[in-house]
Amino acid sequence: MTSPPRLRTDLVARAILRQSGLDGRSAMLLRKGDPDAGGILVVLAGRHGEGTVLSQTRTAQGEAAWMRGTGPEPVPAEQIQTYIDRQLKYDPDLWVLEIETQDFSPPFEAILI
Repeated sequence: MTSPPRLRTDLVARAILRQSGLDGRSAMLLRKGDPDAGGILVVLAGRHGEGTVLSQTRTAQGEAAWMRGTGPEPVPAEQIQTYIDRQLKYDPDLWVLEIETQDFSPPFEAILI
């Protein structure tokens, strides 16, 4: 069974930033990774420094999805940075995006698992 073709990472990252910024919220590129094959981490940041990190993954059917890498509840900024640093040790090609949010849900189309 072959997996479906994947878009370049830089295109996906730019689309997430553009879609997230449509309603006026802040959406920033914090770290640029490999344009073709890097993974993406999305920090959903609250107004008081807390947040959650979404990490790219795949469903059992091979669909693009996201998991809450830092857990189901928002965590302090220090824990977010620790998580990102740890992931960068495993994958130095990662992209890191930050999106301002009030309810810690992704402002872009996403399957959460």
